[in-house]
Amino acid sequence: MSQSPLTSPVPGAAEDVEALVSLLRGRRTVVLTGAGCSTESGIPDYRGPGTRARARNPIQHREFLQRPEVRARYWARSLLGWPRFAAARPNAAHQALAALEQAGHVRGLITQNVDRLHHVAGSSRIIELHGALARVRCLDCGAQEARVDLQERLLSLNPDFTHQVLELRPDGDAELSSEALQSFQVPACLRCGGTLKPDVVFFGDNVPAPTVADAFGLLEEGDALLVVGSSLAIYSGYRFLVRASERQVPIAILNLGECRGVELADLCIEASAGDVLPRLASRLTRA
Repeated sequence: MSQSPLTSPVPGAAEDVEALVSLLRGRRTVVLTGAGCSTESGIPDYRGPGTRARARNPIQHREFLQRPEVRARYWARSLLGWPRFAAARPNAAHQALAALEQAGHVRGLITQNVDRLHHVAGSSRIIELHGALARVRCLDCGAQEARVDLQERLLSLNPDFTHQVLELRPDGDAELSSEALQSFQVPACLRCGGTLKPDVVFFGDNVPAPTVADAFGLLEEGDALLVVGSSLAIYSGYRFLVRASERQVPIAILNLGECRGVELADLCIEASAGDVLPRLASRLTRA
């Protein structure tokens, strides 16, 4: 299956880009990124213009912990969705943010994404609010395992699991019929035989307190906030917009579709991150 973007770049108006340049020039910018930063890499989001009409309920933390059949459904879908998710590559937005950090214009990134594309693009100071799908953690003993290694175990336990993937989902799994789950085998922890969970924050769970503290600490180091590709619909991201507003630092939002808290921002641009951010980087890093 080919890896194609789910959204086409939507250009920002020249005057919007110039306004963003003026707002951020000479400031230490902290960037908060959401799923809209990765849609042009082929990873769908939950609330963007292309997915809102066909939204699916995301995996719920409590259900994953309490119901074996929910865990089986998650890992079966993940087995099928992981190859495309792992094959995603940084787009122009990720690369522009890395360039801005390397040039000293961006202090660091707070990301709601679990795809590690900021790392691959070359950003160095990254706080992952919701963890990373590249890791798997045992809920019983805490042992960690690389997701790529777990994929081999999933395939070994389910060698005939060759059902067609109907649709890639935002959290790295895929649509799958209930009939396909009846004989699916879920791997256990290699150390203790316990229950494995992707090392991410599912809906209904809380971001670890040390991670939140680190993110607020990074925010305090900046004197501007740039929100990229997030609707800010959930509190884990929205709280940083509120804190920046309380500190009275300039706030810019670059997002496609509806966004919570736009009344707190100094500038809102409805355009693609992959179009606007390279132009921003070009202007700010120009000698």
